[in-house]
Amino acid sequence: MSTHDPYTPQPVTLRIAALVKQIPAFEEMSLGPDGRLRRDGVDLEMNAYCRRAVAQAVQLAAADGAGAVTVMTLGPPSAEDTLREALCWAAARGVEATGVLITDPAFAGSDTLATAKALTVALRRVGPFDLILFGRNSVDADTGQVGPEVAELLDLPFATAVHDLTLHGTRLELRCEHDDGWVRLRTTLPAVFSCAERLIEPCKSEPADRARVPDDRIRRLTTADLGAGPWGADASPTRVGRTRLHDVPRERRVLRGPLDDQVHDAVAALRARGALTGEVEDLHPVPHTSVPGQAPAVAVIAEPDRPTLTRELLGAAARLAHDLGGHVVALGTDVTEVDAGALASEGADVLLRVEAGPSPVEEDIARAVFEWAAPRTPWAILAPSTAWGREVAARVAARLDAGLTGDAVALEGDRARLIAWKPAFGGQLVAEITTTSPVQLVTVRAGVLDHLVPRAASAPPVETIAVAPRGRTVVLERTRNDDLDALAEASVVVGVGRAVPPDAYPTLDPLLDALGAELAATRKVTDEGWLPRARQVGITGRSISPRLYVALGLGGKFNHMVGVRNAGTILAVNTDPDAPVFAAADLGIVGDWRDVAPMLVAELARAAA
Repeated sequence: MSTHDPYTPQPVTLRIAALVKQIPAFEEMSLGPDGRLRRDGVDLEMNAYCRRAVAQAVQLAAADGAGAVTVMTLGPPSAEDTLREALCWAAARGVEATGVLITDPAFAGSDTLATAKALTVALRRVGPFDLILFGRNSVDADTGQVGPEVAELLDLPFATAVHDLTLHGTRLELRCEHDDGWVRLRTTLPAVFSCAERLIEPCKSEPADRARVPDDRIRRLTTADLGAGPWGADASPTRVGRTRLHDVPRERRVLRGPLDDQVHDAVAALRARGALTGEVEDLHPVPHTSVPGQAPAVAVIAEPDRPTLTRELLGAAARLAHDLGGHVVALGTDVTEVDAGALASEGADVLLRVEAGPSPVEEDIARAVFEWAAPRTPWAILAPSTAWGREVAARVAARLDAGLTGDAVALEGDRARLIAWKPAFGGQLVAEITTTSPVQLVTVRAGVLDHLVPRAASAPPVETIAVAPRGRTVVLERTRNDDLDALAEASVVVGVGRAVPPDAYPTLDPLLDALGAELAATRKVTDEGWLPRARQVGITGRSISPRLYVALGLGGKFNHMVGVRNAGTILAVNTDPDAPVFAAADLGIVGDWRDVAPMLVAELARAAA
């Protein structure tokens, strides 16, 4: 570690930028009478993932011995506190760091693309940089779009959710945590990447220490410094419409008495609520769409080896295209003549096979989509809200200068505009998002769209678009350790906390079998490596909407329970009658999960008989 004064400029060999965001503290959020989020009087803090970006930047600069860190944020004057916290962290570790606050009333209303444009101009003005680090996403919006959009605007390689990294000169080897597996990459500097939650100890500094950061360590940039623009709302192709508080009322009934009586009453209540046997869905067929030609196109970007996600998106695209009098185009490397009939039955009218070398990466796919879309101006482009889909869609949006709604949970069309509903602030809000750009882009969460009955198979035309791979990012290995669709499609989910040790998981199999349930977990469980991260539910994990959620051996902290906000019924089991989980549940059993689980199995069997 360097021993020089971190507030005195030194010769620099490695220049790193960490881009951070200030967000409201979740527990204090509420809506005003206008339906907008109240910000007055709400504590503000650094986004959790951004804390990893700062800490990793500082560690790399310290290891370099002569590295320097620039921490940058776009926001109101109050965001200076976030910069001070980061600079304080760097100073405590002997690393030279400066802050850049991009602030101006004209930046108000910036969406992700407008934010990316402003950050890109600022990075060029303050840089150059060898490495640019982001948090994986902002937990108040959960889009993960700004990082890849900046990478596209700067024409740099990008990697998402980096969990491990090694830097050898200008070569960077990364292990990235994707939705249900891992990707090992090799790339070269300069580069952009986002940080996974478990990458490093988060940056945290006390308010008293932040106050001692010299004022001259923070530089301020306004629109006068960045140029004519446009900026803020004027540069934002997305618009926020109606918002509503997504608050699901819970019964909060905590059962009392002998444990066998509690279990009996709980199962009876679950039956009465319809939580044990869901009604059969009234499934609709995939609608027929227009013959390709002059009709508007709704495109689906098909992620390799994600047939369930592709089927969901094609069905949604077919509904939109039917209402428009349009047609559906499926684009991807897996789109071939072999699968043509199946894809057509799921909604595709035209197949576009992307050829980008033997191992194409996200930026190659994005370039192919752009080259197809730019001269044709499709009405909309749909992509999965996965690590892969977010980067591809964000890069396409940046190149097309188009609006992108991230992580949508419902889609509607009014012929002129695509309406996407997306959650925000940990799922407490649902907002209506539209775009003003000719091409409308959206990424969609897994498992939230309706399942449709396939239509009759046909033989759609198969076209090919070829792009030369950039070759600056090489995939060394891709592995899967779980199934992304498992929780998304589960009707019943059993969630476990650290009170359920991994060697006890087999004892839960009878309960999982009796309920037809999948197993989920809190963050602490996946931190321990007891279950794959794809099983993590909560703010920094996944949101799910099963018919029934059974919480075993978990306390019920907000960060976890917000991920099951959409569950139809929640049953909690905890030994503490005052545990927070009961306040977020419909039914509560006060008892040890070891005793309750087999009793539930027996009672379910009796109820079924």
